[in-house]
Amino acid sequence: MTKNFYITTPIYYPSAKPHMGHAYSSIIADFFARFKRIDGFDVNFLTGTDEHGLKIQRAAEKKGSDTLKFCDEISKTFRDLSKTLNLTNTDFIRTTEDRHKKSVQNLWKELENNDAIYLSKYSGWYSVSDEAFYSNDEIEELNGSKVAKSSKSPVEWMDEESYFFRLSKWEKKLLDYYEKNPDFISPKSRKNEVISFVKSGLKDLSVSRKSFSWGIPVPNNKEHVIYVWLDALTNYISALNYPDTNNQMYKDFWPASVHLIGKDILRFHAVYWPAFLLAAKLPLPKKVYGHGWILSGEEKMSKSKGNILDPIEIIDRYGLDPLRYYLIKEVSFGNDGNISQEKLEDCINSDLANNFGNLCQRVTAFAIKNCNGLIPKKIKFDKKDLEILDKFKSNLEIIRNKIDNQDINFYTDFIVKSLFETNKYFNDQEPWNKKDDILRLNTIIYTTLEIVRKISFMLYPIIPESSLNALKIFSIEEKEINFSSINNHNYLKEGDKINKIDILFKKIEKKND
Repeated sequence: MTKNFYITTPIYYPSAKPHMGHAYSSIIADFFARFKRIDGFDVNFLTGTDEHGLKIQRAAEKKGSDTLKFCDEISKTFRDLSKTLNLTNTDFIRTTEDRHKKSVQNLWKELENNDAIYLSKYSGWYSVSDEAFYSNDEIEELNGSKVAKSSKSPVEWMDEESYFFRLSKWEKKLLDYYEKNPDFISPKSRKNEVISFVKSGLKDLSVSRKSFSWGIPVPNNKEHVIYVWLDALTNYISALNYPDTNNQMYKDFWPASVHLIGKDILRFHAVYWPAFLLAAKLPLPKKVYGHGWILSGEEKMSKSKGNILDPIEIIDRYGLDPLRYYLIKEVSFGNDGNISQEKLEDCINSDLANNFGNLCQRVTAFAIKNCNGLIPKKIKFDKKDLEILDKFKSNLEIIRNKIDNQDINFYTDFIVKSLFETNKYFNDQEPWNKKDDILRLNTIIYTTLEIVRKISFMLYPIIPESSLNALKIFSIEEKEINFSSINNHNYLKEGDKINKIDILFKKIEKKND
C-alpha cells in the first residue's frame, strides 16, 4: 500500500520581500518532506503566495502598479526563494490562479447551501496588516492609536454590509473535536491557547468585504469579495483540484498530514479553517502545528520596525546548508528562536566543520591510505563495533515516531551525539596502531565508514547538498538514499572504491576581541 504524506507551509503574503520567518517555515517543511520521501512515502509538499486583500491592493497602489502585475513580481521572489532554499516542494500555488478561484467559489456555494452563511452588517475593528477582525477586548491604545494587542498592528473601524459565517454554531463541536483528537493542534501550549479562545465564546465571522475589489467575487453578488482568510485557507484543497473530490490527488492527500504555520496565524488554521470544513462537510486536516517566531534580537521581525533579517544575505555569507542546519538544530522547534552571528559561526565550526566534515575527511584519508582506496574485504565485528552500529538500528522506530510528532530536537540531538561517539570510537580504537592486525584494522575502518554513511543519510533532510557531497566518498547518489537502509550494517560493498572528497565546511576564522 502506498504511504502518502501531505505537508503545507503557510502561503506567504507578498506585500514585501521574503524574510527569515518565511525561510524558517519553508526549511522546516522541507526537512519533513525529505525525511518522509527517503522513508518510502509519496510526498506532496505545498507552498505558495496569498495574493488578495486590502493590504495587497494598497501596497500596489502605493507603488503605482497594476495589482496583478505587482503580485506577479512579488510572488516570483517567493518562488525564487524556494529554489534558493533548495526546497523540494511539489507545487507552488497562487491565489490569483483560476484553479484556486474555482475552488473558493465552490466552497462558498457549499457553505451557502448548508445555511452556514448569511447577509448582515459588520461594525467593528479591522487590521489591514493582519487581514483580521478584532473585538473590543482585543484592542488597546498605543501612542495615540488603536492597535491589536496580539500583533500591535493598527486597526480601523469598519462599518459595511457583509456576509457572515455562522462560526458561533461550531463552538461546542470544535471543542468536542479537540478533545477527541488531542494531536490535532501542536505543540500543547498552542492547543491550550486555542481551547481557551474557543471557550471564551465564538461570534459569527464576517466573510466578505465591499470596500475594496481586489479579491474573489462572492458568487451571485459581485458587490462583495470573499474575505481573504476564507480565500487563502482554501489553497490547501484547491491545490488538490477540489471541488473534484474523486480525483486521485484529493483521494491520496486529503486530509493533509500537517499544516505547518507560524503561531501568529494559529486562530485562522485551528478555529476558522476546521469550522469552514465542518460546515462544508469536508474532512479536517490531521494536524496543525504552530511553530515559534524567528526573532531579530528579542523582537518579532516586522517591516515597520526595520528589523527584517534577510535569509539571502546570510546564505551569501555562510552558505545555505549552514543556515538550514542552524535553524533546524539550534531553534527549539515550537518555541521562538533568534539568529545570532556568533552562535551560527560556532555551529558551523563545531558541528559541521569539526564533528562531521573533519570526521569524513579524516576517515576517508586513512581508509584510502591503508586499504588501497577500497572498502575493506575482510571484516569481523566485535562487541564495540556492534554497540555503536546497533544504536542506529535500535533507535530507528523511535526516530520515526518522534518525527511523526514533530520532535525535530530529538532527531538533531541523536545525530550530534552519534557524531561525537563516532569520533570517540575512531580515536579509542586507534586503527593506526592495528597495522599488524589487518582484520581488526579493516573492521574499524569499515565500521567508521558505515557510520559516516548512516549519518550522511540522516543529515540529508537537514543539509542535503553537503550530505550528497559526503556520500561521494561511496559514489552514492541521491536516488539511493533510503532511510530504512540505516538498519543495514553491511550496506557498503567490499572492494568498492573509496573516493577522496573536498572539504565539506570551511572553518570560520573568528576575530579576537
